[in-house]
Amino acid sequence: MNRSEIYSRVRNIFADLFLVDDITLDDSTAADQVEGWDSLTHINLIIAVESAFGFKFDLGELEKFKAVGDLVDAIERHLQ
Repeated sequence: MNRSEIYSRVRNIFADLFLVDDITLDDSTAADQVEGWDSLTHINLIIAVESAFGFKFDLGELEKFKAVGDLVDAIERHLQ
């Protein structure tokens, strides 16, 4: 799966979670740029991503997520 395909799946997860059909994401998109992205939705986002891609992040990875690009980078590493 390439980065574009990962982004497509992550975008669908965001759309479902934040109830926004046309959400725009890029590597620099951070929580303060997405309405409703608080600590609780962040946990739900991580659970949804883990379920969709079939793996679990370790704590060290979770602490490094500052923007969507960090999340997508971690997904890429897990899928290699």
